[in-house]
Amino acid sequence: MREKKRIAFETLGCKLNYAETSAIARRIDGFERVDFRMPADVYVINTCTVTAQAERKLKELVRRVKRRNPSAKVVALGCMAQRDPETTLSIDGVDLVLGISEKFRLNKYLPGLLEGKIGGIMNDEPAQGHLFLPAFSSGDRTRAFLKVQDGCDYPCTYCVIPEARGQGRNPSIESLVEQAREIARSDIKEIVITGVNIGTFVDNSGGKTRKFIDLIRALDEVEGIERYRISSIEPNLLTDEMIAFVLKQSRAFLPHFHIPLQSGSNEVLRKMRRRYRRELYREKVEKIKTLNPDAAVGVDVIVGFPGESDALFRETYTFLKDLDVSYLHVFSYSDRPGTIASTMQKKVPVSIKRQRSKLLRELSVRKQLLFSESQSGSMRTVLFERSEKEGKMYGFTENYIRVSAPFDERFINRSVRVLLKGRHGDTVEGKILES
Repeated sequence: MREKKRIAFETLGCKLNYAETSAIARRIDGFERVDFRMPADVYVINTCTVTAQAERKLKELVRRVKRRNPSAKVVALGCMAQRDPETTLSIDGVDLVLGISEKFRLNKYLPGLLEGKIGGIMNDEPAQGHLFLPAFSSGDRTRAFLKVQDGCDYPCTYCVIPEARGQGRNPSIESLVEQAREIARSDIKEIVITGVNIGTFVDNSGGKTRKFIDLIRALDEVEGIERYRISSIEPNLLTDEMIAFVLKQSRAFLPHFHIPLQSGSNEVLRKMRRRYRRELYREKVEKIKTLNPDAAVGVDVIVGFPGESDALFRETYTFLKDLDVSYLHVFSYSDRPGTIASTMQKKVPVSIKRQRSKLLRELSVRKQLLFSESQSGSMRTVLFERSEKEGKMYGFTENYIRVSAPFDERFINRSVRVLLKGRHGDTVEGKILES
């Protein structure tokens, strides 16, 4: 007879959600954790509310687990659970809804949930979101996502994150350095620094003001961590000092930046209430490429914002086509109730958004191909992951090129010198130069 109840976790959305799911799971006592695709007594879904598609995925996941085990309990927590708890609870099969702070107290709710004594909505006001709850992912990766910041004070007209996660906040640099040391003790070699708006990081502890540049300088000194990546940083918050530190001064920060653009049209950026213009964005990319031509630059871009005409979209397309970036993450604008953008006129039809998204994704493929071809014949360091597929192992170079090589267990979770060869599908073939 099975003694322990089984619990399974699934994450929707961003890297920050993955870090928090891992932190929540580590706090669970008395359960056997299983893969989300396996039979379980409790299924926990960390939700996303950025797009309508994320909410549809939540409904699909709930239906799937209920078909697998009709008697299982389903917990929805996180951003959608915070922003729209009533709608979340109304999804057939959801038993318990936990908001932005209560999600970290999941462990205390589980006994009552299984006994049928606890259910419904356990929530708190996002305005109370001054509490920073630490989190990092661990256990199943060669890399960890370290949460350094939460919440956002930027009033972008399309975004619901400030409502879902509360005001911007972060802990002290010392506490984050200690978490990085804990990650290093678990033999994880790479940390991805994540948050909602990490460039707004300000630590006023100890009677002095320290900013994001001070955080990354401190993290760079943590022994045992070989590589750091900055997950995403706003262009207006990415300073020349940060760029120079990452590319020229640091021991472990990698030549890889992910910088959200959202639109290459200044008119659309103004309607979005973004805090920069495309000229600043180009300046940041050119600064990076001047200091290190091999650095990778990723871009977030939204198509179909209300009022985006064909001419304004062409501005975005041409801007990105001419810009020396490495890949694009393309999103179709999604109306979120309660936002200013949802009330704007001249909505773009779904069919047009799909066409524009397709054009930008094709551009991204060409950008990736050109970038990887520019690296062919060079020697790079690859951190190989634990997974194996069809006799191959996979990892990323410092500048974020995905590399495949014949599987060899000796090189798993090791930074290995590799000669980059030709591209095959979505990876570049690598020849390991170590024995």
